[in-house]
Amino acid sequence: MRSDDRSPTTARGTALGWARRLAAVLMAGAVAAVPAAWSQAQNSIRAITTTTEGGNDVVRVEFDKPLTELPKGFSIQSPARIALDFAGVGNGTGRTAVELNQGNVRSANVIEAGDRTRVVLNLSQASQYQAQLLGNSVLVVLQGSLAAGAPSASSQAAFAEARNEDVLPLKGIDFRRGAQGTGRVIVDLPNAQVGVDIRQQGKLLVVEFLKASLPDALRRRLDVTDFGTPIQTVTTTQNGDRVRLQLEPTGTWEHSAYQSDNQFVIEVREVKQDPNKLSQGPGFNGEKLSLNFQNIEVRALLQVIADFTNFNIVTSDTVTGSVTLRLQDVPWDQALDIILQARGLGMKKNGNVLWVAPKDEIVAREKLDFEALNTVRTLEPLRTQSFQMNYVKAAEIAEQLRGAGASGGGQGGTQRMLSERGSVIVEPRTNQLFVTDIPSRLEQVQELLSKIDIPVRQVMIEARIVEADDNFSRSLGVRLGGSDLRGVRGGDAGYAVGGGNRVALGGSYNAVSSTTAEAANTLNTINTSFVNMPAAGLGGVSPAALAVSLFSPAANRFLNLEISALQADGRGKIVSSPRVITADQIKAIIEQGTEYPYQVASASGATALAFRKAVLKLEVVPQITPEGGIILDVQVNKDSPGELLGTSGQRAINTKRIQTQVLVENGGTVVIGGIYESNETESETKVPVLGDVPVLGNLFKSRNRVANKTELLIFLTPKVVSERGGVR
Repeated sequence: MRSDDRSPTTARGTALGWARRLAAVLMAGAVAAVPAAWSQAQNSIRAITTTTEGGNDVVRVEFDKPLTELPKGFSIQSPARIALDFAGVGNGTGRTAVELNQGNVRSANVIEAGDRTRVVLNLSQASQYQAQLLGNSVLVVLQGSLAAGAPSASSQAAFAEARNEDVLPLKGIDFRRGAQGTGRVIVDLPNAQVGVDIRQQGKLLVVEFLKASLPDALRRRLDVTDFGTPIQTVTTTQNGDRVRLQLEPTGTWEHSAYQSDNQFVIEVREVKQDPNKLSQGPGFNGEKLSLNFQNIEVRALLQVIADFTNFNIVTSDTVTGSVTLRLQDVPWDQALDIILQARGLGMKKNGNVLWVAPKDEIVAREKLDFEALNTVRTLEPLRTQSFQMNYVKAAEIAEQLRGAGASGGGQGGTQRMLSERGSVIVEPRTNQLFVTDIPSRLEQVQELLSKIDIPVRQVMIEARIVEADDNFSRSLGVRLGGSDLRGVRGGDAGYAVGGGNRVALGGSYNAVSSTTAEAANTLNTINTSFVNMPAAGLGGVSPAALAVSLFSPAANRFLNLEISALQADGRGKIVSSPRVITADQIKAIIEQGTEYPYQVASASGATALAFRKAVLKLEVVPQITPEGGIILDVQVNKDSPGELLGTSGQRAINTKRIQTQVLVENGGTVVIGGIYESNETESETKVPVLGDVPVLGNLFKSRNRVANKTELLIFLTPKVVSERGGVR
């Protein structure tokens, strides 16, 4: 299409002509954009029409062949739309947009993608629907609008009809957090024949299970705020022969429901809306259009887009000029953005009205509005309102409202929330605040206090400190000795060595002297031991011994052998279990132990008495996460008294300490650390040379082996305390 340069006045007069020409372009572009895949599909959409029957709007979608199953679909409230997905179906209408304008139905968009086609019904007001098969058609019956404050009967949707004859109990109800922060309620049904009704009742979403009963264990009210989903509470009650499941969402939300065998699932998701965007959702998602203009007036082009989108566009008198553009299958909100950017224009949205003007003009207008608002605030009469603080100290809140400590650059303090004329008075006896300010600031203060003045959740932290000892000791030794008493008893002592000389053997000098009668020692004082290496006693217990003696028939020559051995095993376990309860993000400390005195030198040279602790100490700061987990900043000390140092009486302190940060689920247990010590010692005492002789060398040595093992483990179990004082 091509247009010549025209004056603004002529452009206004020909806006309707441009709209008609644009409609022709859109129609041609839509026909050209129809994919060739629909002609090869097994089934195709032939026509979409609408009628009014019994006060309800009925949309008929006709096909080449009958469908075997109902399409999958969903509805949204803002904007009001119903989407139906037809699998294995192509678009045979030759159009992507069908104008209906019947009752609550404005138009229909037919979008083909891959092996399926989506039909989107654009409504004037949000409405529930029911779909049914009728020959080669699918009938979509709209069940009235869902305007604010409408009665619940108009928003009821029979999800599934009741087919069971007897009243059966539900098996289970569970809540889970789905992907992207959705709230999901899962109900285990007794069978697939239970009827289900879903309806929106004001701000509540109500699900009723027909011919069903509720066991006492499932009759409860769940507070699921901490899961961070749109759903705040889930309440289950018995209502006659029905079970009523009531969901309380917040914000702007939409829901979907499905059933698989005996499991029914209803999911509520948040609809994020930006009031500054023309259409909601990620990026540009308006209805697609095609534009091909040469040198068209900007004002006329904006009028064409207004006719296409049903938006009211107010154009400033300073908007002039022409633009040349060619767009193919572009969302209309993106096309509008391209046009504004090309001419340096800006846009301000108020409801369904768009004001288009140069950016400088919009900025100047907003500046004037802000200055006027500021002037009104300086002249607006003040008002005083009292606020009762229940869970926080009024003095602390007053400091925050005043912005105490704030500097000019906004550093080192809190920002002032009151206006320049506002003031706050604290009444500590009743814990009240009296705030004087303009009404708009009082509303902000009230909103802030409603979020701050709430009970703080508490956490109970239980620590288990396990210290285990495993000791093993073994000692093996011998005593070897002999004596010759022939010289003592009147015979010849010792053994002949030739030349009339004799030699005597003994375990010591005194033993030899006694054997030869050189010294007047008696038999009891004779030391007869050659090797004296017995086993050592362990733990105050003497070792066991076995002795063997070899002697002559006259009992005057002896060879004695004693073998002694001792083995000791010891196991011990010390368990300490400190526990403490504290508020969320508040430090808690608990300790138990003994303080030991010691002397220190003072500045004057005199001695003073000081104390040193040997305690079991738990220091923790909990933080409850939105998902229900608990972050713990924890420090654990396990001290014990050590050995005495010298003769001063001062004692060493054995210290074991762990400091860390962990994330634990509510009621879960985590091992935050462990210390393992192993000490093994082997010693051997022997007679030189003789102790190295194979086999026989064991008679000239003793062995000792000691193995000590110590292990320290620390377990933590945090639990969130419910509002009623119990642990959940």
